[in-house]
Amino acid sequence: MEYSKEFKEAISNFTAKEKDKLIIRLLKKDRILSHRLYFELIDPETADDKRAQMEILIKNEVPLAAKKYGRTKYFLTQIRKISSKITEHVKITSDKFGEVSLNLLLVSETLKHLPKSGDHYKLFIYLLNKIFRAFILTKKLDPDYYLDLRPNYEDIKDQILGNKSLEELTLHNGIFLSWFDPENIPDQIDLLFKEVKGEGLLR
Repeated sequence: MEYSKEFKEAISNFTAKEKDKLIIRLLKKDRILSHRLYFELIDPETADDKRAQMEILIKNEVPLAAKKYGRTKYFLTQIRKISSKITEHVKITSDKFGEVSLNLLLVSETLKHLPKSGDHYKLFIYLLNKIFRAFILTKKLDPDYYLDLRPNYEDIKDQILGNKSLEELTLHNGIFLSWFDPENIPDQIDLLFKEVKGEGLLR
């Protein structure tokens, strides 16, 4: 929705008390906005603090999900729920580095705790999509962050190389193992992702 000049002027003419009431009403209907304003205005914790908490959450919840849900179908559902918590963290804190590092950690922890039974295809495709998007987001970061992300990427690469079916699926879906060094991610990675999707891969 676009806001006209007249609409903006009408809002600006509200009294301070009317604006306060309006803000409170809006915050009650938008939980993410409420948490974001709290974080930006009075939260004593920084984005780094909250990212560290998310790292602990991922490392705790992924193995618990693997233990509780032995079949891949239900395990994937839980991984998606954890992923949504990462998305919420990013919306609240605007943590661009965490958006990459936390998703890479989720991929790594998921691969470490793969269900022993069931078809892993859908789970692997889900993770490969996450990896491709992490490549894209990495290229949008300052290169100074590459050194911090390199261990995350190397860990995932090692796990891919240790799983023959995943390695074949990775290469088949247009992901080169050399890209797991942030310095080697192509500048046009976003276009490559669109091409791969356009060819019906990563599905």
